[in-house]
Amino acid sequence: MQSAILLVNTRRPLMSYEPPTPPAELPTETVDTLNRFSPDQLQDVARYAEALAEHKARKARLKEESDDDEIEERLDDLPDDVPTKATITIKEINDNRYYYWQWREGEKVKSKYKSPVNPDE
Repeated sequence: MQSAILLVNTRRPLMSYEPPTPPAELPTETVDTLNRFSPDQLQDVARYAEALAEHKARKARLKEESDDDEIEERLDDLPDDVPTKATITIKEINDNRYYYWQWREGEKVKSKYKSPVNPDE
């Protein structure tokens, strides 16, 4: 008596024999290019596209958060002779820490004293 063994792939969902329908927002030339790729290339593209989407979303989120918070805060205490593109840096001098406005003018980096760093913050 012979017995049959049925192997079932539980890692991947069952796939249709029909190709997937591309999203309507995807340009036709992109769909055509993807259709010419091998399965391995498509997996590489999928991983890259996912990582790129996460990177761009994170970058946009951080920019939005920093723009909202920093611009308002900076403009409130920005001295007249410091450009709006300046950033705040911390310098340590003789074991003391100080905030400085810092910006670039051509090839030179300019700095202007702001205040001491408050260790309680």
